[in-house]
Amino acid sequence: MSEEISNYNAENIQVLEGMEAVRKRPAMYIGDTGERGYHHLVYEVVDNSIDEALAGYCSMIDVIINPDGSLTVQDNGRGIPVDMHPTQKKPAIEVVLTVLHAGGKFDGSNYKVSGGLHGVGVSCVNALSEWMKVEVKRAGKIHRMEFSRGLVTKKLEVVGECGDETGTKVTFFPDHAIFSCRAFKWEILTARLRELAFLNKGVTIHFRDDEGEAHHEETFHYEGGIDEFVEYLNAAKKAISPVIHFEGSREGTTGTVQAEVSLQYNDSYSTLEQTYCNNIRTIEGGTHLSGFRRALTSTINKYGADNKLIKEKDNLTGDDMREGLTVVVSVKVPQPQFEGQTKTKLGNSEVDGIVGSIVSDKLMTFFEENPSVAKVVIEKTLLAARAREAARAARESTRRKGVMDGLSLPGKLKDCSERDPAKTELYLVEGDSAGGSASTGRDRATQAILPLRGKVINVEKARIDRVLANSEIRTIITAIGCGYGEEWDISKARYHKIVIMTDADVDGAHIRTLLLTFFYRKMPELIERGYVYLAQPPLYKVERKQKSEYVLTDGELTQKLLTLGLDDFEVKNKAGETLEKDKAKELLTLLAEIEASAKMVEERGYKAEELVADETAQGSGASMLRKQFQSLSAYGYAPNDWFGGELKKLLDDVRAHGKVGLTITRFKGLGEMDAEELYDTTMNPEKRHMLRVKLSDAVEADRMFSLLMGDEVEPRRKFIEENALNVRNLDF
Repeated sequence: MSEEISNYNAENIQVLEGMEAVRKRPAMYIGDTGERGYHHLVYEVVDNSIDEALAGYCSMIDVIINPDGSLTVQDNGRGIPVDMHPTQKKPAIEVVLTVLHAGGKFDGSNYKVSGGLHGVGVSCVNALSEWMKVEVKRAGKIHRMEFSRGLVTKKLEVVGECGDETGTKVTFFPDHAIFSCRAFKWEILTARLRELAFLNKGVTIHFRDDEGEAHHEETFHYEGGIDEFVEYLNAAKKAISPVIHFEGSREGTTGTVQAEVSLQYNDSYSTLEQTYCNNIRTIEGGTHLSGFRRALTSTINKYGADNKLIKEKDNLTGDDMREGLTVVVSVKVPQPQFEGQTKTKLGNSEVDGIVGSIVSDKLMTFFEENPSVAKVVIEKTLLAARAREAARAARESTRRKGVMDGLSLPGKLKDCSERDPAKTELYLVEGDSAGGSASTGRDRATQAILPLRGKVINVEKARIDRVLANSEIRTIITAIGCGYGEEWDISKARYHKIVIMTDADVDGAHIRTLLLTFFYRKMPELIERGYVYLAQPPLYKVERKQKSEYVLTDGELTQKLLTLGLDDFEVKNKAGETLEKDKAKELLTLLAEIEASAKMVEERGYKAEELVADETAQGSGASMLRKQFQSLSAYGYAPNDWFGGELKKLLDDVRAHGKVGLTITRFKGLGEMDAEELYDTTMNPEKRHMLRVKLSDAVEADRMFSLLMGDEVEPRRKFIEENALNVRNLDF
């Protein structure tokens, strides 16, 4: 180990070019300056630690969101070199952190494979951070250096001793003058860190959030690697095969290519393929995926034919063989080439043959040693093929009538006159009544209305032939115009905004979920392109002095009433001191939050007062309540002041004062609004609120759709029990 460390020195750090443009055009380097780019900063730093793990020198990574909003990544790798760079005449750590395309990954001697291949990572993070502090444990000393927006503010210095310990600690605070995002999100970082732990078995990643009141903490460590990843992905599905694992390596044009594959069949009708190259998620697939698919198809065909399980007339396709399949393909490539729309499609041609060869040899061996598993897989494939043929026959039958290919639009579709899809919108509206109002009030030039009767089929539980037999599904497919399955063509989309518009109640939420499940499972490209939206109809109409305004949420209404109620209302703290208006508003907002949290947990069958007193009570709902009551102490109040009724009365009095002169109407459904009102509140581009459906984490999305919409009851029951205290808006 010491010899390896001594071989990794300043001379290994190669400089390719400067980094002056990073702050000027940050999106060129990290994707964007919103939420995605903000979190990408973390990935760049963590990837350096993971690269140390890939090289065999790091086993522990700590990621901490600090109380001030900065973030720390610490590892026990070799530590960034701190000796003088031979050509730059400055410490190597300074070169790594201030020069674009500088790093130890270009000469190939220290990192055989690497996720951060371009060397822009940590230097970009430095350039885009208000400040960065780096500590390196190396050669028995602790070295520290500080930066601001890419410039050195404190030169490298020795601040202590560390014995035999080695490693790097990077703490940075993103520059809010550049980023629109203002805080790291636990859920986003958790997904990526968990993924990295699965892909690098044996590595421990400890993640802690010390910011605000959350204080989440989780450790990711998977000795089973991607086998456990597949089990995690299939947790809400019924497996019909064991996890099948194989790995191997072959020599490629640029060095040794390693491939690792884990797969498992389940009884669902969907396919989940997760592919990675050097820990980078290849969203668009690439040569490793094509090699796997080709090998899977040929191996199943050959084994089935040799054992008389598949007949020539069965005419199986690759899609048939992948129905119900969950697979993770991870390759390590010395010099990967990425291409595609998002630069996440692997392009190295030799990888196709290498992965295909490994999968063909080892899967055939597995089938021969486990004939009962092979038989189950082939029976599943044959059923998929029969369903596909039935669906094809149904499509042919409807196509003769011009249905599903756009030649004959559904009769209940109220289409628009504009033909440029970039300018048109399709509203999927719950019920004929609301559909009538929307049709009357719409902008006929650009807005089309498709009323839906009842609930569409749950595609998570239905094979393709049953899905296409559902009249509402066929109507949606026809209206959108892209076709389906083999005929799918996104360029034929007739609308670039497909808006789900349902009532703000439990039934409306269920219909919305069914439609989202359909789009996610059967037309995912619509979501990937950003074509799917959720309408946000108001919950309330507030009238005062012949003026009307609309309020979207209960929280928004509460804030409005508190603002009005405080106009000439005096609020005091526990000591009897009158609070200024801003402080009074803060106190009353806190009281409203306590009221909502208490109501939420009590609707779930718990007593709020007991949860506040019980420090061992689990669930973020209980934790949130306790922290809210702790915040009351700033005003001199205690939990008893709420449960005794004093503070509850104060909140009620201010709200009642705010309601004076107001008429408040709650909309239970879209049908309660007339055409003009529905257009003005929910469809008018100048005034409406809409949410674009994004697919930020495909792994978690797949798990949640399977969990909430699938056949397996026990995982869903467990999820509901564990999250009973976390529900915020049960009736939406």
